Amino acid sequence: MKALTTSAHIEPDTRCRVTPFTDRTNPFVSLRIQGDSIEISLLASSGTSQALRTLAAAATEAAGVLDALIAATEGPA
Repeated sequence: MKALTTSAHIEPDTRCRVTPFTDRTNPFVSLRIQGDSIEISLLASSGTSQALRTLAAAATEAAGVLDALIAATEGPA
């Protein structure tokens, strides 16, 4: 990953969009994460599909951890 540090809060209405760019010499995809006042665009080119899969797995893990944290604070019903 090239160097850039940023942070943003994911909100319930956060949108994600994948856009393919089918350039014959350098195909890539853009993964856009959009909110009301911020847009993050990740560009992934040839050879980076595993990094995208790792990102997806980390996001799934984070969602599970968040669900567990919320359940723990709600306590027994």
